Amino acid sequence: MSVPEWQLPPGVDRGLWDYFHAADMVANYDEQMRASPLASADVAFCERSFPAPGKLVDLGCGTGRLCLHFAAKGFDCVGVDLSDEMLAKARVNATAANVNVEWRNANLVDLSALPEASFDFAACLFSTLGMVRGSENRAKVLANVFRTLKPGGRFVLHVHNRWFRGLGLSRVCGQFFSTLFGRPSAGDISMSQAYGGAPLTLHHFMKREAVTMLWEAGFRTLDGLPLTIDGRRAGWPRALRAYGWLLLAERPE
Repeated sequence: MSVPEWQLPPGVDRGLWDYFHAADMVANYDEQMRASPLASADVAFCERSFPAPGKLVDLGCGTGRLCLHFAAKGFDCVGVDLSDEMLAKARVNATAANVNVEWRNANLVDLSALPEASFDFAACLFSTLGMVRGSENRAKVLANVFRTLKPGGRFVLHVHNRWFRGLGLSRVCGQFFSTLFGRPSAGDISMSQAYGGAPLTLHHFMKREAVTMLWEAGFRTLDGLPLTIDGRRAGWPRALRAYGWLLLAERPE
């Protein structure tokens, strides 16, 4: 499905739109998640962070892996995604798993359809926030999460690391100078898609950048886990060894 540039939703560029609607990507997504140690690590982190059943919203739910996992544990789950194709597969997966999940098609930049203070838990995993283009739009996503959580509600965020040495020396050096000079594109890294379409751009975060954004949205941070690409805790120097960060935040009472 193609749309003109002017009809793309806020925070979504052509590369992300093409990625969302690539049939091969959706068809292979579940297998990729099953094979990814990072996907297992973020579910384990969420299990530690969400200690008792409650109402959970997964923002950028894809084909439903987190919702299916927690629905089977007695959580009341809502999965939100911009891709109709992803949500169609999520519905099939939920039926196969014999669990009930509410699925909603929405742009994370505008979650006005979700009631205020209606969730105990929220998650935005696997660099979904980094897929949103523009710092103002990413700030709107976090403000939406804060608004929809109850006081005391918990939020798990997974972001990619700007300084990860696996990105290559030239990219890391380029990001260093872009960050040093305060360029608006600092942290944005583009790559060709395996499924065709325009290049996909992901925003890679410094840890303090992600934490500061959470604070500015009103959250307090409770925990953080630096992850290697194989899902283990990153050793020192974590700024270079961490592929990404899992962060736990809370809406204050």
